[in-house]
Amino acid sequence: MNREANAEVWGVVMAARFSRLIGRSSGNSDLAAPATERTVHQGDVIGLVTDGGAHSWRAVPYAASTAGPNRWRAPRPAPGWPDRRVAIEFGPRCAQLTNQGDQDEGIEPGLVVGSEDCLTLDIYAPPDTRHRSLPVMVWIHGGGNVWGRSCQYDASNLALSQDVVVVIAQYRVGLLGWFAHPALRESAREPDDAAACFATLDLIAALGWVADNIASFGGDPDCVTIFGESSGGHNVVTLLASPLAAGLFHRAIIQSGVFDSVTLAEAEGRDGNLLNPSAAIAERLGASTADELRAVPVEQLYAACDTENLSGGWFLDVPRVIRDGVALPSTPLLDAFASTDTFNAVPIIMGTTRDEMKLFYAGQDEMTRKRFGSLVIARDQDFYDAKARYLSRLWRIQSIDASAALMAAGGHHDVFAYRFDWDDGGRLLGMDFKQLFGAAHGFDIPFVFGRFEHLGDADRFLFQRRTRKDRERLSRTMGRYWASFARDGKPSCPGQPTWPRYGARDEGSYLLFDTDNDGGVRVVDGADSVERYVHDLRRDRRVDEHQRRLIVEETDRWMFGRPIYDDIKSGVLDEPGPTGPTG
Repeated sequence: MNREANAEVWGVVMAARFSRLIGRSSGNSDLAAPATERTVHQGDVIGLVTDGGAHSWRAVPYAASTAGPNRWRAPRPAPGWPDRRVAIEFGPRCAQLTNQGDQDEGIEPGLVVGSEDCLTLDIYAPPDTRHRSLPVMVWIHGGGNVWGRSCQYDASNLALSQDVVVVIAQYRVGLLGWFAHPALRESAREPDDAAACFATLDLIAALGWVADNIASFGGDPDCVTIFGESSGGHNVVTLLASPLAAGLFHRAIIQSGVFDSVTLAEAEGRDGNLLNPSAAIAERLGASTADELRAVPVEQLYAACDTENLSGGWFLDVPRVIRDGVALPSTPLLDAFASTDTFNAVPIIMGTTRDEMKLFYAGQDEMTRKRFGSLVIARDQDFYDAKARYLSRLWRIQSIDASAALMAAGGHHDVFAYRFDWDDGGRLLGMDFKQLFGAAHGFDIPFVFGRFEHLGDADRFLFQRRTRKDRERLSRTMGRYWASFARDGKPSCPGQPTWPRYGARDEGSYLLFDTDNDGGVRVVDGADSVERYVHDLRRDRRVDEHQRRLIVEETDRWMFGRPIYDDIKSGVLDEPGPTGPTG
């Protein structure tokens, strides 16, 4: 679809490639625990007690199977069960194409795995919550909206340390989550079946289930926060914009999210040049009716995709987040935030990491080289740092500064912004994690969840013992800000700075998260802008003219035709050469 989404997938799966988070079990605690027995609308359910002491229920269905006649329809209610349901095992992932992130499980890239019966929730809660009413935090996983699953995340520590109930939702991804075709709209049995954003409808159904059942787990259905990172943050944005999600949540946290969307015409292949639009898929399948499309085995559906852009086996390029006029408005997604009348205007936290792009560039042969087959080192550290910093700034300008300013202009001022700056990774021989990754995409997740597990075997070098106390202190601080926001919409932490609203000062204010040895948590003033971006890039002496042009070309690939690219190109390349101080 676009380089931004594809790069996001690459980063998520790169982390997962080394990660032991996938399929994590709870060791000797993986036994049904009587204290966890609860009753939901479908029947009785029993979970387990995790090693840390949290209560957990896994793979609890919130909707029916989406296979067969339910494929590419709005999710149907989950059927009940006559006997007590034992919810101690993670459910199958939603059907998807594997990539190199699956190789640690012995699964080759390019295979179709998972199930169309996958709409389940994992729930984490403190013990003894039967008669309590705790804030609920619903996590939406990342993966470029083409990959990922709930068991990649363990919310035990977050639930226990912050006294909240955490729900992790699975949803349809890739071609099964976003697919626009006139035959499907014509076969709609219910109004919502005419959508193209079926994954968005899944998440709405999950929130509906939470509203109806979370009280049984000690959660307050009138105090629900949605939060997600990367494409999970993108999906938080879609829920904010969807009229169908109104009233189902009360706060929102967008971590490294984006506001992009495509039109129905682009998704179908009637306009633009997106790879794998629905018309091309249907033509390759020889299918023209809804029944024919729904009868195609999932393996054949993915086999009909053009995989030339399956870069290194990492990701499949398909349309997603479609302005279908049903789940989402037919206007550009960002436009919905211009007025409090056109989106679900709840309090919002939104932020990015300082070095988002370093996670992606660390795996690019043109940017890095390997020593001894596995140690990754930048080919040109100055260019590596500059390119990552400028593209990371562009991410922030588009996803934080532009969107927050738009909301403020439309009358919505309950917006809190942050930047995550922790970059104290260690070294492995000549591989410097601080230089290679910095504060990279997704590095805020371990701090929010309170689990320093992110790169698997490499974690002992990324999260060294010498930084443990500082990391844990920062993690507790972030957890408290997130949980206090979930409680009342006002992020706060005792002994830490007051987090101002983004528009509280003239040029925007945000909270910078870092450990005490690097300045600690502090308030920073000053929104970034395209004008500042152009000014700094023109004058940055770390790069030569050829490298400056490469950065601008990368900007073009990320902006895929937006007018902002013309401003950057003309400002950087069409003006006199760089002058002034070093960037």
